[in-house]
Amino acid sequence: MGWYRGPVTERWLSIGELAARSGVAPSALRFYESRGLVQAQRSPAGQRRYPAATLRRIAFIRTAQRVGLTLREVEEALAGLPDGRTPTRADWTRLSRRWRQRLEERIILLERLRDDLDGCIGCGCLSLRRCRVWNPGDAAAARGPGARYLLEGSPATRVPPG
Repeated sequence: MGWYRGPVTERWLSIGELAARSGVAPSALRFYESRGLVQAQRSPAGQRRYPAATLRRIAFIRTAQRVGLTLREVEEALAGLPDGRTPTRADWTRLSRRWRQRLEERIILLERLRDDLDGCIGCGCLSLRRCRVWNPGDAAAARGPGARYLLEGSPATRVPPG
C-alpha cells in the first residue's frame, strides 16, 4: 500500500467497504467528498481509498444532521479539524463547544414540541385559551414566518372568539 499517503500501518477502505460500514450510500460518500467533508486517496487504478478514521467523520456528519444541524454548519466545523491526522479528543471537544448553545436551543424546542404538540393534534381546539396554534386575527404574522407560537411559545392568555 505504498501509493497511499499516510502511515503504512493505517487501514484503508474502498468506497464499497466504507458505505457498508457506515450505512451511507456510495453516492452520498462521493457528495461528501465533493464538499470536502471527507477525503479519499486514489489507487494507481483511480479507485477511491479512505482512511478507516473516515468512519468517525461520517458518524459525526450523520449525527449532526439528525439533530438538525445544516450541512454548512458541519462543513464549517470539520474545516477546523486537522488535516493529515485523526482528530484527538481535544479536537472534538473544541468543535462540540461551538455547537453547545445551538444544541441547547434545539433541545428546548424539541421538549416544547413534545410537551405541547400532543394536545394540539386532533384536539378540535377544546381549550382555545391555552392553544399553541390558535392565531386569531393573524396576530402571529407580526412575529415572523412559520409556526411562531410553537417555536417561541404562545401568549400567556388567549381570549377565544365570541
